[in-house]
Parts: sequence; C-alpha cells; structure tokens
Amino acid sequence: MNTVCRNRLLKTFIYVLNDNSLLNIFHHCRLALLDEGDADGFDTLQGDESWWYKLVQVCQRWRYLIFGSAFHLDVFLHCTNGAPIADMLEHSPPLPLMINYIDEDRGLSEEDEKGMMLAFQHHDRVRQIHLLLPHQDSHKFVLAMGAKFPMLEFLYLEPPVDDNDNISFTLPETFRAPHLRHIILTYFVFPIVFTSLAPAKGLIMLSLDQIPASAYFSPNSLLQWVSLMPHLQTLKISFHSLPNPDVERQYLDMPMMTHVTLPNLRWFTFSGASAYLEALLPQVMTPLLETLNVHFFHQLTVSLANLKQFISRPSNFRFTTASLFFHEDGVVLEGTPREGTIMSGLFVSVDCQEYEHGRQVYWAAQMCGVLGPVSSTVVDLELMHDRSELFIPIFNLATHIQWREVLKSFNNVKTLRLPKAFLWDLSLSLQVYDGESPMEVLPELLMLRCNASEDDIPDTFDAFLVACENTGFPVVLFCNA
Repeated sequence: MNTVCRNRLLKTFIYVLNDNSLLNIFHHCRLALLDEGDADGFDTLQGDESWWYKLVQVCQRWRYLIFGSAFHLDVFLHCTNGAPIADMLEHSPPLPLMINYIDEDRGLSEEDEKGMMLAFQHHDRVRQIHLLLPHQDSHKFVLAMGAKFPMLEFLYLEPPVDDNDNISFTLPETFRAPHLRHIILTYFVFPIVFTSLAPAKGLIMLSLDQIPASAYFSPNSLLQWVSLMPHLQTLKISFHSLPNPDVERQYLDMPMMTHVTLPNLRWFTFSGASAYLEALLPQVMTPLLETLNVHFFHQLTVSLANLKQFISRPSNFRFTTASLFFHEDGVVLEGTPREGTIMSGLFVSVDCQEYEHGRQVYWAAQMCGVLGPVSSTVVDLELMHDRSELFIPIFNLATHIQWREVLKSFNNVKTLRLPKAFLWDLSLSLQVYDGESPMEVLPELLMLRCNASEDDIPDTFDAFLVACENTGFPVVLFCNA
C-alpha cells in the first residue's frame, strides 16, 4: 500500500505545468504537423492549420494562452475553400489570417469568392497568402491586393497559364508588404514587383518563376534588386522562354555595374539562357552556397566557363556521388555531397531535341567538364537512361571521344553503374588501343555494375576487363538483372 501511495505522489498532472512549458508543448504540436516541403526548397510552408482548434476547447487557461501567443505559435484563421469566413471573422478573436486557395481545377463558388474578398479587406491581419486559381479568377484577387499588408510574411501567387497563352500578371502599384520573408511569384511582370517590395529587406526566399519574355530584365538589374536583400537564403530565377535575340543581346551588352555578395544564400536555382547566367555569375559571391540548380533551354551553343569557375569557389561543393541522366528532352548532371543525403549539391540540365544521342553525349561532356576539380572526389558514378532496351548506336568517332571525356572527368571513381541502354556504347568507348593503358580512363575503377543480364553484356567489354587485370588493377563486372 505504501508503494502504491508513494507512486501516486510521483505523478505530475498537466494542469500544474507553467505557461512556458505548455507553450513549448503547443509549439511542438505545431511543428509535428508541418509539411517537410518540396525537394527544391520552394514549399508553401503549409501544415494542418486547424491543429489548435481542439486545444483551445480544453479549458479557459489553454484558450487564453494560445490566443495570447498566436504569433509565436503560428495560429491562423484559415480562409480557404468551404470555410465560413464571414462567421470566422465575426465570432473569432482577431487572429492572423491565412488566405489559402490552391485549386487550379475548378472555379470559386459565389460564397467562396465573397469570403475571400472579405478576408482581403482585413489586410492588416493577413500573414500568409497562397493563391493558385483558374485564370478567370486570378486577376480580380490580385487587384484586391492593392493595399498595405503590415503583417504579411508569405506570398505565393501562381495563376495557371497554358504554354500558348501570352499572359503576364502585375501586382498593383499600391501593394506594400514591408515584412515579407517568402515570395513565390509565377508569370508576374518585373520590375514593378520590386517597386512594390522595396522595403522588404528581410526576405529570406525569393522565387520569380516563369518570367514572361515581355518582362525580360538584365542581369545587372537583378543584382541591384538582390543587393537590397542581405538575408536572402533561397533565390530562384526562372524564365518562361528565350527572349528575342536582339533584346537579349541588348541586355547582355550592358556594362555590369553591380558586384554583390549574398552572405546567407544557400540555395540558387536558375532556368533560362546560358549567356544570362554567364553574365551574372562573375558579379556575385555566395560564400555559404550549398545547392546550385541550373537548367538551360535548348540552344545551339551553351557557354559554361563562368559556371565552372563559380562552382570551384566554395569548398563545400565536393561530391561523393554523381549521376548523368539521359531522357527524352535532354541530359541532367547531378552531384550529391554525401551518401544518403536528400539534397543535391549540384544539378545542371540542358534541353536537347528528342533523343538526339550525339548531341546529348556532347552536352554531357560539356557539363562534366564544368565539375572541374570538384569531380575528383566522386567515387560512385551512375549513368541512367529512360529507355530500358539495349541501344546499339552507329559508331561515331566524335561521340566516342566525348564519352571518353565524360569518363575522364571522374578520375577517382571506384564504381560505375551502367543502364542496359548504354552497354554497347560504353563498351566501345572503354576499348584499349595500341600503346594506351587501360588506366587512361577511370584509373581507380574497381567495379562495373550493369543493370542487365549476363546475356546482354557485349563481348567488347572483355578486352577492357582483360587489360585491367593484366595491369594488376582488376575490375569486377556485376550484373543486377
């Protein structure tokens, strides 16, 4: 009996916890429900916004504590499809608002539209805006943003536009949001946006996606804008298409007047013409950059000299694994800093014409050359193809030389992984010719892992394997299928 009583005395009831302890518990309830976000770093920071509804019904103390710490706990009134927004605004405490309409497949009901416009009228309480609406609904709500939003921290606007539509959007000139920290805008015209956002020096994420050709701006203008954002951690610049060559030449021929250091930038994404990026990179320093994601449109020539110099600067651009993926629309090079990480350190892709094999190998050689000295730490290289059948190309000396340039870029690779589609192509490129050492290409290679059966392995691999064994550096051939 004494033991039972003694154990009962050791119990702690939640109502004896102080306010700080309860707030910490509530904060972890919120964190546990947050999405982890998209892999590219441009998530919409949404979780279950109703997480606090039941907690405020437990007791008066909890209700006062949560409402009194609404900002710290990210407590919102969630204005979204089907929500009784008018009743929420009339009968709830004056909590921050999240306007959240992510629905490109259907239009708004009349009641939803009224509720949404009502929420915009409370612009002094709006903390987050997430809008992805059908085109016919987009303009009216963008116009409703022509006011000052003193609490707004997150802005995501994406009107769905078909590729054939020549449509762009502009924020009202009267829009002001001095405390914005995250901006994701698609199909919007600049620099009017930056005029509206001029006070927003606390930005940590800026994503300008699908910039219309009609709104093309110079690299120098971009640098002037981001120089006003010293806390920026994530930057995405994505053009919708290549501009008129004369317009692009006009912008690129302008003298570069701005040199910028972004001391906190960790993630940079660019999609557009290589000439634009080549003009931009020499003028910007990013000492803490961890992830670089670059996509070039289909062009006859792509210059990568400044990109190579750029990625050679930071010591944290060192990869242990790399992959080359050949697909219908182009070729992709990806470098991963350490085994098991979900973040890629380097991602470079080039658009090509459909399955133009020689052109794809050419761009693969160019991109691997970009890795420069950082490729020397790669020990695991994987070649991938979205075709599963064995691909037997017509032998082409230029393609053969380019394949060898690809492989020579990775002089420390221990394991090379090959798809079935490339077995014939690579077996020819690994051939040892008179007076040549098998160590010319992949001198540290220990294993070839082929995603194919033994019957699919070309006989032309035998000469390479025998030559390696004769030099005292045998290579193991392993078939996965």
